[in-house]
Amino acid sequence: MNLLHGVGDFFSLDIGTYSMRIVQLSGDYKNGWTLQKYAFIPIDPKLTTDTSDLGRRRLGEAIMGAVNQAGIKTKNVAIGLPAGKTFTSIVETDTLPERELAKAFKYEIDKYIPMPLNEAKASYIILGPSPNDPMKTEILVSSVSKEYAESTLETIEKTGLNVVAMEPEPLAMARSLAIHGAMDATMVVDFGEKSTDIVIVYKDQPRLVRSVSGGIDTLVKTLSVGLEVREDQARQFILRFGLAEDKIEGQVLKILSAPLDTYAGELAKSVRFFQSNYINGRIGGIVLSGYASMIPYFSEYIEAKINIPTMNGNPWQSVRTTLEQQQALLPVASEFAVAIGLSERSND
Repeated sequence: MNLLHGVGDFFSLDIGTYSMRIVQLSGDYKNGWTLQKYAFIPIDPKLTTDTSDLGRRRLGEAIMGAVNQAGIKTKNVAIGLPAGKTFTSIVETDTLPERELAKAFKYEIDKYIPMPLNEAKASYIILGPSPNDPMKTEILVSSVSKEYAESTLETIEKTGLNVVAMEPEPLAMARSLAIHGAMDATMVVDFGEKSTDIVIVYKDQPRLVRSVSGGIDTLVKTLSVGLEVREDQARQFILRFGLAEDKIEGQVLKILSAPLDTYAGELAKSVRFFQSNYINGRIGGIVLSGYASMIPYFSEYIEAKINIPTMNGNPWQSVRTTLEQQQALLPVASEFAVAIGLSERSND
């Protein structure tokens, strides 16, 4: 099982709070990808939090139901790991021949992860020369607790599937959403259920990976109290009216101004950190994913606050699909960023 590196023939599995996504692609990074198989399965949020034997068995049954619905034949699967369960950072080291650097770093990786090496599964990728100093090399390091990784592996492999790779979800998301070949950096922001993942991609490599607490769940609870409505109604208001000032007297935006300003502040902090570390780096655009791309006027709000062009991301930008596939996927297309990014890793 590899935490970061490429694998052979496989499909990707992304298990979210309310749905499960499966994708199998053919092709490669250079020539583009073609969608072969996919599935989108709504799930009960309790399914992913039930760690009992029965709960794990039910999750396994749901996974195989999705695999069968998609028509997947291979047993090899790459899975995403939630940002909250992983640690990812970019470090600099002296430049050496790649073989020597890999050998040396293998014995130094424990310096860069927040837990004892015997309690973690850790991996790294040599990104290449630092944009700041050609005498330095940047390395991406990622780790996950061994206990969580082995529990996840056990649940999935009991279904008969073979986990060939695990990858932090923010890295997969950034792969499918970043603007490839861009001269300036792109900040990819995934606004999730309970957290917000931020990845800055520069010269086609991740240069900053962060996860901050708070997602749409915070907005829902705040609006529920402010409007004195049930949380499910508050969620509907947010997803239907968004931050429009001419809907329900602009109450959604007014009530949510405090948490929204907090999120915008975290994005601004990430911009400052990146630009202070990469002297010639500039954030050319912000790409939104998750609920950020579903909430009306969210992109306009972020652009006004951060003063950087902001748009909703398209995880399908490098994937060829048929007209029939496009029509079937239309209602949920924006939710496949992690699954597509996992599938696009095969030749990375």
